[in-house]
Amino acid sequence: MIDSLLAATWPTAGITRVGPWAIRDGQGGGSRVSAATAEAPVSAPDIAQAEQAMLALGQPRLFMVRQAEAELDALLDRAGYQVMDPVLAYGAPLAALCGVPLPPKTAFRAWPPLAIQAEIWAAGGIGPARLAIMDRAPHPKTALLGRMGDSPAGTAFVACQGAHAMLHALEIAPPFRRQGLARYLVIAAARWARGQGAQNLSLVVTRANDGARALYASLGMGVVGQYHYRIRP
Repeated sequence: MIDSLLAATWPTAGITRVGPWAIRDGQGGGSRVSAATAEAPVSAPDIAQAEQAMLALGQPRLFMVRQAEAELDALLDRAGYQVMDPVLAYGAPLAALCGVPLPPKTAFRAWPPLAIQAEIWAAGGIGPARLAIMDRAPHPKTALLGRMGDSPAGTAFVACQGAHAMLHALEIAPPFRRQGLARYLVIAAARWARGQGAQNLSLVVTRANDGARALYASLGMGVVGQYHYRIRP
């Protein structure tokens, strides 16, 4: 479920089938939209196929390894690929998240994103290539602007696929971190998603991000999936 939700709400620019592989054209949008995935059983000689296709796109030789792909993981390990950025997916029913109080005038919806949102994202390393991903995502979708006092302080992107919503690109400006705004943006995303007919909210976070993981756990969100990348050094 997480695979299809990621693909729908954070889409790559294009996918080409090469042998057993799905080769993604990420156009600089990061690992999630650039990593190759195995869509059929793979053997060692197949790795070179994927490598050539990724290099032809000017992209790193990068694979996403999902749950239950232990054989692929071992194959890439033997080929010299290193683990990068283990990721956990968290999720929760909207009924639980929407019951958490949200202070008034804390979060506002805007689509397309406002210039100040683009500035907050850019300061956090989320530049034009990732904004292009948001633009590619089909509706329903929106951007959220978070405020602290009278100041714009954070932003996030959320989109739906049927009964499932996914939150992406949650970014809080440095002066406003650790003041609860990230929590409020998750709640605001849940409330928006409920209005679109969704029933649950998911997001992904690196396993190493202990602070974010603690926040999501405190909201009653649990781990619903995981994956990691393998990259050629």
